[in-house]
Amino acid sequence: MSTVISVEHLSKQYDLGVIGTGSLIRDFERWWARARNKPDPYAIIGRETDHQKRGESILALDDVSFTVKQGEALGIIGRNGAGKSTLLKILSRVTAPTSGVVKVKGRIGSLLEVGTGFHPELTGRENVYLNGAIYGMNKEEVTRKFDEIVAFSGVEQFIDTPVKRYSSGMYVRLGFAVAAHLDPEILIVDEVLAVGDAEFQKKCLGKMGDVTDEGRTVLFVSHNMVSMRNLCARTILLEDGKILNEGPTDEIIHEYLHVYQNPNVFNVNEKQRLGDQRVRILNFSVEPGIPTTGEPFTCRVDVENIGNARIIADISISFTAEDGSKVMQMHSGHMQKGLSIDSGTCQITANLESLHLAPGKYGINLWVGSGKMIFDWVPEAYSFDVKSGTFQEGIYVDARGYPVIVPSKWTVN
Repeated sequence: MSTVISVEHLSKQYDLGVIGTGSLIRDFERWWARARNKPDPYAIIGRETDHQKRGESILALDDVSFTVKQGEALGIIGRNGAGKSTLLKILSRVTAPTSGVVKVKGRIGSLLEVGTGFHPELTGRENVYLNGAIYGMNKEEVTRKFDEIVAFSGVEQFIDTPVKRYSSGMYVRLGFAVAAHLDPEILIVDEVLAVGDAEFQKKCLGKMGDVTDEGRTVLFVSHNMVSMRNLCARTILLEDGKILNEGPTDEIIHEYLHVYQNPNVFNVNEKQRLGDQRVRILNFSVEPGIPTTGEPFTCRVDVENIGNARIIADISISFTAEDGSKVMQMHSGHMQKGLSIDSGTCQITANLESLHLAPGKYGINLWVGSGKMIFDWVPEAYSFDVKSGTFQEGIYVDARGYPVIVPSKWTVN
């Protein structure tokens, strides 16, 4: 098949510092203060001044080269800040590279951020036609696709409502439907799909699979390794703006998970953290540090109630397998009416008499909230290993590809 995307020695550098204050007088006052080595009069108290950052730069992409064939689904993975979103923005022509060459054959449909390409004052209907015009389609072409787009998005009831009143999930539903159904030769999707519910994510993955079956090309960025495995045969691993490795998806995911997930360390990515923070997760640990299948197991969650009043909340500790799929959950709400958390800090403990996980590597997602209210949610907060042990009447358990072991009785009649 022919090459539809060719990236040669691509680099993108961002220079740190202030572009302007929005006022000519204020810009002059800031310049005059800097000329006299005085503090920035418009700097935020307690924050390093932007003048101190002048002359510094960040290399978001550093000499990146790769090609993508027609009909291929290419995955791109890496830690936050690795350069994934910057790469997709350059390919989508949202921003220009500092150096290097990008050659693209075909019309691009992209979904990079919630609300990409939407005008907030226009209705969903008007935005569908606006995006069609941006993609180079005439009104008749968009009209033929319109009902299919609306049905896929599931926002029929609100299609004539200004999108500024849409939730983030509705934004994503309509945005993906538009990007996928207006017949782009190349579909670029960032991890914005994580905003949608599980059913819609599955629906989107199915649609992207249909796109590749039709001979069109997909570039997909996600932290969901299950989705990446299901959709992409080839994957690129980015680190610090460089391609660390590329190849079959299973091999690249295995490298990513083993190199970058530090076991038994509480990790917080503030960009992915959600909630109003009235109760905040401070730390997490397991005991023992390397638990054994069939043995007692304890989780400890340190939290802080930042208010002055007691809060009744629930805590969820969800376990994921190495590929990111959910395998088990410990939820306080399933066992009692709620946890009473006084103002200040405290430690909450959850115990299992027998750990039902088979040997292997597992991750932890943490949630504290009440009903549908999220106080704090920390994805990929922790990882740990489970070692082989005995389970139920001294039977030794090894890893056989099924992560959860349950007690069972067997008879032959």
